[in-house]
Amino acid sequence: MGVFIWHQWARFVSIIANVYAVWAGFWAIIFRKFFWDFVNGTMRNPGGLQPAKQDAIFITLIVKAPVIPIIAMVLGLFILALEYPIAPLKRLSIHRSFVLKVVLLLFQAFLTILFYQGTNAAIYATTAAIGYTRAITKGEQMEEAKDNRGKGGGRA
Repeated sequence: MGVFIWHQWARFVSIIANVYAVWAGFWAIIFRKFFWDFVNGTMRNPGGLQPAKQDAIFITLIVKAPVIPIIAMVLGLFILALEYPIAPLKRLSIHRSFVLKVVLLLFQAFLTILFYQGTNAAIYATTAAIGYTRAITKGEQMEEAKDNRGKGGGRA
């Protein structure tokens, strides 16, 4: 039986999480809802749940102008470009950096947990970040890192 390779598993989970984040961002632009409005919200009849006044910044950045879903979509597309990878990024060291991917995935999870449609993307991004963290602790390296050793970033 083979050895479980954490960074490959985390890469697949990250691709799924970021495709989901981009898709959720599109839906969040159409159906705008701040996910955490129920925490301090007030139930009104009629009118339903009204978010608290201290949540006004989130209402502004998610509901009135969908800034956070758009940033989450752009970040999701960038992480997809790193994970898949597109040709110009394949030779760069940021494609092979697990630490950068952990930071980007945690930032993606923070952004997507704020709007209603992105909660699953946040869970998947956190799971991928945990997988990359496990790969770091086990000392794993990408195959591309072994192949590019000593080339100095020049064209081959």
